[in-house]
Amino acid sequence: MTPERAKAETAKSQETKTKLLEGALRVLTEQGIAKTSARTVAAAAGVNQALVFYHFGSVDELLAAACRYGAEQTVARYRDRLAAVGSLSELLAVGRAMHEQERAVGHVALLGQLLAGASTHPGLGPATTAGLDLWITEIEQVLRRVLAGTPFGEFTDPAGLARAVAASFVGIELYEGVDEAGAHAALDALEQLGALAAALEDLGPVAQRAVRHRLRRTGRSAS
Repeated sequence: MTPERAKAETAKSQETKTKLLEGALRVLTEQGIAKTSARTVAAAAGVNQALVFYHFGSVDELLAAACRYGAEQTVARYRDRLAAVGSLSELLAVGRAMHEQERAVGHVALLGQLLAGASTHPGLGPATTAGLDLWITEIEQVLRRVLAGTPFGEFTDPAGLARAVAASFVGIELYEGVDEAGAHAALDALEQLGALAAALEDLGPVAQRAVRHRLRRTGRSAS
């Protein structure tokens, strides 16, 4: 086989794999985990059903790969926007806007299907966790940047806080399916906390020193 032919075959193989990954995500979103099979995914991808097993070995392996692929694509779309965030309140506002956009295109429903399928599809649990970890890494970077130099920077764990923020949004997304008004109230409450944090960040240096002193005393009392 010539190098040109080999390159063309590799490109075609990657194109087919991408079609299958996107087809799997589409079926999960539109039909749910119970109706996701090699047949339905292949039909959505517009390829032969046998290619599911040729490229991924099993439907579970395809779903796990699709989960990681979907998370990587989504995080990449918002990376620049997150990099421009300058405060905790802005991070929460961006998070809410992202939530609305992702809900509109069905990605919130997709997350629910992935979490629901983790108990019956063993590969989905680790893959979903890996996808969430991509978000947590991005959020942690923002938190380290925006909290530095504020009264909170000295007393917070950005890694733990990033997981708490991610877990809050995941919980709200799932809650929205049964109580949309309650989910929106929860998002409003998070934004109010962000506004309070912003007010503290805007305090002058004397007031900020007082806040730090109070937080230190509280920390010593707690320990």
